[in-house]
Amino acid sequence: MSTVYDFEARQINGQPIALSQFKGKPLLIVNTASQCGFTPQFGGLEALHKSYAGKGLVVLGFPCNQFGAQDPGNDDEIASFCQVNYGVSFPMMSKIDVNGPSAHPLYQWLCAEAPGLLGSKSIKWNFTKFLVGKDGQVIKRYAPLDKPEALARDIEAALAA
Repeated sequence: MSTVYDFEARQINGQPIALSQFKGKPLLIVNTASQCGFTPQFGGLEALHKSYAGKGLVVLGFPCNQFGAQDPGNDDEIASFCQVNYGVSFPMMSKIDVNGPSAHPLYQWLCAEAPGLLGSKSIKWNFTKFLVGKDGQVIKRYAPLDKPEALARDIEAALAA
């Protein structure tokens, strides 16, 4: 696989989605959790979505239960939580693994393209973020501590590229 557009995922409603449908648009891909100290970042992600979707940004949330079992619900419960508590209107995907032998192929590729601290090829925790450019290549990886609003300048640069 050579770009993010070569991958498919399953939406939270169970329907498959080819990421190629977002070709030419920057993507912000985030592994999420509903019961994490970083869960309030859903609000910041939604704000980015509302601010930049009209200019082409696509935010994609990928629920994951691999860190402290902080997203134990099923897809319907996760979708309801995100909508009710944070008004999430950006696309949410079906729950996946982001690390280990059963990691989703997209996350295997993202981690290889943009290793973390000290070259780590794994995801450290919930709300790790990847900004992908219009060309489908990873621009930057952000730590869970990086608040969504802090990404605005990089997103604007990706939209202008």
